[in-house]
Amino acid sequence: MKKIDEIYTKQPSYGVRRITVELKKTGYKINRKRVRRLMRLMGLEALYPKPKLSVTGSESNKYPYLLRGVKIERKNQVWSTDITYIRIQKGFIYLVAIMDWYSRYVLAWEVSNTLDTSFCISTLERALRIAKPEIFNSDQGSQFTSKEFTSVLIENNISISQDGRGRVFDNIFIERLWRSLKYEEVYLFDYQTVAQAVSGISRYFSSYNFQRPHQSLDYLTPSAVYFT
Repeated sequence: MKKIDEIYTKQPSYGVRRITVELKKTGYKINRKRVRRLMRLMGLEALYPKPKLSVTGSESNKYPYLLRGVKIERKNQVWSTDITYIRIQKGFIYLVAIMDWYSRYVLAWEVSNTLDTSFCISTLERALRIAKPEIFNSDQGSQFTSKEFTSVLIENNISISQDGRGRVFDNIFIERLWRSLKYEEVYLFDYQTVAQAVSGISRYFSSYNFQRPHQSLDYLTPSAVYFT
């Protein structure tokens, strides 16, 4: 699963067939059926336009993508969220984060050992204690299309935007965040426990927000832009 995550992070357009080929190249004796099962367990799917292959729960709400052609000009104009897989020595956890598009500032994050909705809602509620966005963007995962999650946004008069399935560029900033986090932190330290993972991720996001200048921000840090 760790190797699948590495391949997928580098090539998010790869599906079961290509990932199986890459694993076999590196010596793994594995078939597509097992790769498919592991990718489902990790919450991964190839990021490319394709027919609808899964259906969200009966209580799910889907919304259109609102950001096509929109110029991002100010903080709290658009927030986005996503979930990624984090490997630890004896298992794995999931990480959710919420980012402000204009400043790239990570407003809140949380880990969970399940892909339930509650940890996504608690992360959203903590972010909303800081500010409130005009538009909130996510993919069409069941956590974000659930009535429990969308009702928090509706109650706060926040417009809901959802990516088309498999459209990686609809949420490109947070996809870049995951790539940086994994190559600069997660893959280097090979966490043994959940506590180590939380400590490492916390250290990384603190550096990312407050110490690391971004070329796209005229070499300011996300916190300097967000809190200006």
